[in-house]
Amino acid sequence: MPEGTGRQRTATEATDLQRERILDAASLLFARQGYANTTMAQIVRELGVTKPFVYYYFRDKQEIFETLSWQPTVDCFTSMDFAPDDPRSARDKVMAGIERLIRATIAHHPCAFFPYREPQVYRPEYLDAQRRLARHFYDRLCPLLEEGRREGHFDFDDARITAMSACSLPGFLYTWYRPDGRLSADEIAEKLSRLAWRVLGLRT
Repeated sequence: MPEGTGRQRTATEATDLQRERILDAASLLFARQGYANTTMAQIVRELGVTKPFVYYYFRDKQEIFETLSWQPTVDCFTSMDFAPDDPRSARDKVMAGIERLIRATIAHHPCAFFPYREPQVYRPEYLDAQRRLARHFYDRLCPLLEEGRREGHFDFDDARITAMSACSLPGFLYTWYRPDGRLSADEIAEKLSRLAWRVLGLRT
């Protein structure tokens, strides 16, 4: 989490549980009615607690919103991190990383979608940290794509534009994905991964 957030600093099992209670209740409200239409009073009412209870753990609703958004951001933008001794080819790493990105986006529903729905909410410090993680992601993906192209596994023009195009697919999930939809999360992940690989010019 970017520095400068968090009111309750001493983490114990009990405080972690209470924070999770608050985050779970807030995520449902944010998903249902958006950031602007969700108030701290509503979060308090949803939990059946007092305002001081919530303020003990979080400074304000923006901090709650950013906390909910941060772990999905980390999990998505580190999906191209592989161990230095990982023996897989660039092609296999790209395929695996893209699928991990998509699965992380789905697993963190609805919080992974908050940055796409309401990007104006975040503090500049948060956005800077988010951009650093995004650069970290593409700085790993693009060289793998280039290596895979040299080996004959991918066919594309500009690596960064191609990478950003393929990785925009899971971002648009927020406009249509529903956990109780026709397809399971695994089926969605498999189908979307195949579409993303096609955008990357994967040669089968």
